[in-house]
Amino acid sequence: MAIVALAGSPSANSRSTALLRHVLAAFPDTTPRTEIVLRDLPAAALVRADVDDAAIRQAREQVAAARLVVIATPIYKASYSGLLKTFLDLLPQDALRGKAVLALGTGGSAAHLLALDYALKPVLSALGARHILDTVYAVDAQFTPHPLHGHVAHDEVVQRVARALAEGPLPLRAASPLALAA
Repeated sequence: MAIVALAGSPSANSRSTALLRHVLAAFPDTTPRTEIVLRDLPAAALVRADVDDAAIRQAREQVAAARLVVIATPIYKASYSGLLKTFLDLLPQDALRGKAVLALGTGGSAAHLLALDYALKPVLSALGARHILDTVYAVDAQFTPHPLHGHVAHDEVVQRVARALAEGPLPLRAASPLALAA
């Protein structure tokens, strides 16, 4: 498997998940990818750290098989979501070793701009990540509501995502649908 995308928002209509799907659309259709919506994993298994639960085991195996792990989270109180933290705690210590990792975050204001760098990156490093691509943080005002996609990122966010992905291990589409930006 080439790409695993972790949607760390507890909300169904999330800007961070919209940004995550935007990233997935940047790759050719032939690039294998899996999106794991963490809120859809069994809550009891997550809270109990039940790594033997079938859904948790499958999600861990998908992360293990990935070359690129894309993580998207809303930023709450200067940190990533508790849902994401709960899942990351279930991964083996070196789960991200040898993988490229892209962290995406969204929040209400620029006040949390460095939350990905100061809160999430240390955890990713503890999980063995050594090739962490440039993080991308976007504020709510950098998205436009969209009836089909939920939210669409503005061009400035699209450009930052493109720059981050250019340093990644996988080729991008020649003409990316990232141009959906408002």
